[in-house]
Amino acid sequence: MNAALEISHLTKRYGKEVAVDDISLSVEKGEFFGFLGKNGAGKTSTINSIVGIARFQEGVIKIDGSDVVKDYREARRKVGLSPQEFNMDIFTSVRMTLNFVAGYYGLNKKERTVRIDQLLEQLDLVKHAGKEFQQLSGGLKRRAVLARALIHNPQLLILDEPTAGIDVEIRRELWDYLRKINKEGVTIVLTSHYLEEVELLCDKIAIISDGKIVASGDKSDFVKEGKNLEQAYLEITSKPKEII
Repeated sequence: MNAALEISHLTKRYGKEVAVDDISLSVEKGEFFGFLGKNGAGKTSTINSIVGIARFQEGVIKIDGSDVVKDYREARRKVGLSPQEFNMDIFTSVRMTLNFVAGYYGLNKKERTVRIDQLLEQLDLVKHAGKEFQQLSGGLKRRAVLARALIHNPQLLILDEPTAGIDVEIRRELWDYLRKINKEGVTIVLTSHYLEEVELLCDKIAIISDGKIVASGDKSDFVKEGKNLEQAYLEITSKPKEII
């Protein structure tokens, strides 16, 4: 059976600068996978390579067996990205944005209506559906961006700092929703600087530093001997450059 995400010997350069240095990792279907690293460590370059925003120089990336370069149309149908940045048209309503993106993925009018109504209900956006994006609070913006990522029922969902800048109550509501869709079969890759969030939600974890994977394994590998994930992360990322 194909992995949800398979990265083999990925190298991404910007000119002479190596952002991602020959990394390999696998995310199995149904996993909630934490992908951690400092700013500039290579997380965003890896994510952009997966979803087709950035071109990479070496390696192979497959989403459920579909090569993101050779089979890019099929691969992109299988993945949804909720980015850290609010990269939405601020003058367009939530419903119109979801309708446009659903059409981009080929959903017909009936399918679009059903799926949009479903996500608006699930993410408590019904009464905000007609508002322009700029009129939403920070928490509602996060939900709208997540709804956009899920509009085409992707098999793999990539979340880049999905709860940044929102209050504790809304964060916990999002955690519950993410657990729910993960149990329903959506594979999730999460990047977050809130390490307690990763420790709570994720089954497996990989840490990238200076473009290389320096640690990976089950969550239990990181939180043993009385340590929490934050302690383990700080120890690993402060070590000299070596593969652990």
